[in-house]
Amino acid sequence: MNSERYNRQIILKGFGNEAQEKLSNASVLVIGAGGLGCPALQYLAGSGIGHIGIVDNDVVSLSNLHRQILYKTDDIGKLKSTTAAKQISTLNPDIKVTDYPTRLERKNILELICGFDYVLDGTDNFESRYLINDACFLLKKPVVFAAVSGYEGQVAIFHVNDGHFPPTNYRDIFPVAPLSGELPNCEENGVLGVLSGIIGTMQAAETIKLITKIGSPLINRLLNYNLLTQVFYEITIIPAYNTYTMPKNKSEFIEQGVDEDNNNQHFIDIDGDELLNFLKMESTILIDIREPHEYPKLNTTLFHQIPIISLPELLTQYFEEQNIVLICQHGIRSEAAAEAMKEKYGVNKNIFNLKGGISRWMQHFITLT
Repeated sequence: MNSERYNRQIILKGFGNEAQEKLSNASVLVIGAGGLGCPALQYLAGSGIGHIGIVDNDVVSLSNLHRQILYKTDDIGKLKSTTAAKQISTLNPDIKVTDYPTRLERKNILELICGFDYVLDGTDNFESRYLINDACFLLKKPVVFAAVSGYEGQVAIFHVNDGHFPPTNYRDIFPVAPLSGELPNCEENGVLGVLSGIIGTMQAAETIKLITKIGSPLINRLLNYNLLTQVFYEITIIPAYNTYTMPKNKSEFIEQGVDEDNNNQHFIDIDGDELLNFLKMESTILIDIREPHEYPKLNTTLFHQIPIISLPELLTQYFEEQNIVLICQHGIRSEAAAEAMKEKYGVNKNIFNLKGGISRWMQHFITLT
């Protein structure tokens, strides 16, 4: 351990070499190298966390740069996890950094998480949050959670006993996941870039507090922050008994995903390769439901642009094509539109949604724009 590198925190009252050794021996898996993950990664690396893992299969886009400060304009199109790993390895070459450029799924999350002591949830969608929560409940891994939207952010710690109440988890606040497209994330609702930095840095601070056992970490407490007013307030979290069922073993965890898919999936999700195949099919229409100002611009001879704000009109329109493929930037609005169109057409039309949206499959669109 290079004590000179960490001297300013080692000399802190109540910290010392003992706390620094705890950081050096700890491992943290950061899921999501975006607005929250970028500042958190910088400070976790700078503090001397021994092993940092980074999970993210997305690539850097221009719209990321106002808040995802690990990346430069030259990084556009590069994998976030790999790029972030290189950046923080340069910041602190004394630590181990592992990148996982893979999509977080029920079939791989347990294996990813089990090798780390702590999990930092920097994701921006409900599907991932519930998946992380349930997996960490099963594996008894502490989770440092955060979320941002607009001008407000939240931070909390789950799956840790505070000595007063049993460990709480994300479902104690939100027992059931919202329907697809019901609530927008920051990609759909907007976020001020500096807010991500504030909340992401707070996540790093809470992680360091957990590891070193200094201060009072936000265990069983949800901290809310409003950037416009600079007001903080806390909500105490208590177990919400009998309002949800958590998996007891790996088999139940996997089966839970199958049940969710069977209960919620009324349309068909497709990936980027399947989208390209649809371009060659007859009786198929591809509809871009983003707003006209959104980038990248798509070839209008291939994609019909009908903004989701015009969804009521879209639902009254009759399409002769048998296959209707809906896309948007991140696959959230298109899910909501696909659900609505499936309710309208039933079995008379085949409704498809590009899961993850243009952002996830950017490389597939480069040749189409």
